[in-house]
Amino acid sequence: MEGKRGMERGKKETRAMKAIKLWTGCAFAAFLAATAIYLVLLHVEKTELSGYERKETLVALQDVPEGQLITAQNRDAYFALEAIDARIVPEEAILSSEQLESVVAKTKIGKGSILTEGHLRQMESITAGMREPVIAGFRADDLSQVAGGVLRAGDRIHVFASEEGEGTFLIWENVYVQQVFDAGGNVIESGDETTAAQRINVFLDKEDVEAFYTRLEQGSLKVVKIWRQEKDG
Repeated sequence: MEGKRGMERGKKETRAMKAIKLWTGCAFAAFLAATAIYLVLLHVEKTELSGYERKETLVALQDVPEGQLITAQNRDAYFALEAIDARIVPEEAILSSEQLESVVAKTKIGKGSILTEGHLRQMESITAGMREPVIAGFRADDLSQVAGGVLRAGDRIHVFASEEGEGTFLIWENVYVQQVFDAGGNVIESGDETTAAQRINVFLDKEDVEAFYTRLEQGSLKVVKIWRQEKDG
């Protein structure tokens, strides 16, 4: 009797082992199939991508505010070369950071945007009407009004003078704000909408500088900021 029971147990164990082997084999086969499918898809992807030409072009690393001055010192903080599908690179795309020297953002450039010539203008275009452009600086408290402290690089301002008996009249118009600083002397970026400008640098013609500082000392100058639509004029 016990011999018969032993034989039955042996048969059950054999069936269990076969089931385990079958399950293991199926799992291994499924793994091999999944691996094969993955390799096929990877090959297909590489084949598809190999048909596309890649081209290095400058792409914005962060939002670049309108009016931001781009120089050799800060360009790497705003833009980097990336290899992208050549089919979507515009003809006017800028392909080298060497082209970013003393240029100004004409409009806001969104993060991830391909940089094009249409996004920028040369600083020379701002000073083109001047015989000898220079940068003149003044403190916010030198003027009775400084547009509420919200001036930023790239802004345009009108400068007025007030004289007793003559009232207030325009002296310089469309003056370009080159850079602004906070109370600690730190540069205020164009995207900063809260920090008050305490020192302002502007472009002036050299022949106007003497009159500008003379009137500053007299306390007769006032500044108004030109609304955005006029700023690119």
